[in-house]
Amino acid sequence: MSTTFPRTRNSRRGYNVDQVEDFLEDARRAYSSELPGPSVVTAESIRTTAFAMQKGGYSTTHVDAALERLEDAFASRERDRAFAPPGGDAEWYSKARSTAQVILDRLARPEGQRFSRVSLFSRAYDVKQVDAFADRLVDYFQHGKPMSIDEVRLSAFRATHRGYNESQVDQLLDDVVTVMLAVR
Repeated sequence: MSTTFPRTRNSRRGYNVDQVEDFLEDARRAYSSELPGPSVVTAESIRTTAFAMQKGGYSTTHVDAALERLEDAFASRERDRAFAPPGGDAEWYSKARSTAQVILDRLARPEGQRFSRVSLFSRAYDVKQVDAFADRLVDYFQHGKPMSIDEVRLSAFRATHRGYNESQVDQLLDDVVTVMLAVR
């Protein structure tokens, strides 16, 4: 029986134990590999990893916290490897600046129009909450106002009808985390 993370009670759902263990083994192999080439496991793939739910599975809170630490470690290693060749740091920061500009261009749109809207019959994110958070992101990028990666990672928005497309908002938040990790 695995004890990597605390388990939920048998009546509660948690992450599928086998899937988490398999992913962690892949991550261990990828991180310990000395080869600088592309890896199956990256900071981005860690951020977008999802596990099936099962009764008596791993505590989602504990696994998510571990994935955040793992993402940070992989991002740091990816940055170090990018800086290794001459001029690598310039290319790395250029890519981060380019991504940040795409984010700012999206957030420069008028409030209520920053993302596409979904139909009445689809669930979406609350426009006012997303726009308020978007204003905080603009303050972070343009005015240097403090914001932590965890604030972005843990941002949550009320579900509503006719709101912003969830996948577009989530993709922007992923891009923000990528930039924040890149310039850390």
